[in-house]
Amino acid sequence: MNRRLYFVLPDVDTSLLVERDLLLAKVNDSLMHFMGKRGTDLKDLPEATTLQKSDIIHGIKVGMFSGALGAAALGAIIYVARDFIGMQIVPGIILLFFLGGSVLGVWIGGLLIGSSTPNITLHGFEHTMDEGHILLMVDVPVERVDEIREIVKSHFPQAEDHGEEEIFHAFP
Repeated sequence: MNRRLYFVLPDVDTSLLVERDLLLAKVNDSLMHFMGKRGTDLKDLPEATTLQKSDIIHGIKVGMFSGALGAAALGAIIYVARDFIGMQIVPGIILLFFLGGSVLGVWIGGLLIGSSTPNITLHGFEHTMDEGHILLMVDVPVERVDEIREIVKSHFPQAEDHGEEEIFHAFP
């Protein structure tokens, strides 16, 4: 299980030093995600991806759930009303609608809506990034959380610790 730690750093130069110290502590570059206000030159820092900047994962979950539920309900209504409609409908129509609704929900909720919606977790950091600060998100195993916090805070006391959240990677 991993945790995502959030730190607000004063500027890009400090961020480069934090990255160096984390690399020396054997934190892979792919687990560090830096963000600044739009147009900020992050130099060689690993920038946050679209998945981290947008609400696509939340959108996929909500879309899949609501699409599957709505389509399954529609399939059940059609199945129950089959005599009224005068059609031969097999019970598998509910499953077919469920699967179709899930796919449609993922597409609409995640890929269309979620990808264009800013990540709700990052909303609280917009003001500080607008002031020129840099947001660092670093993903670490739960057993290294205290160690990573200590590295960042001991070397860079001006770094602001903004907590952590549990994360799940699709692929280990």
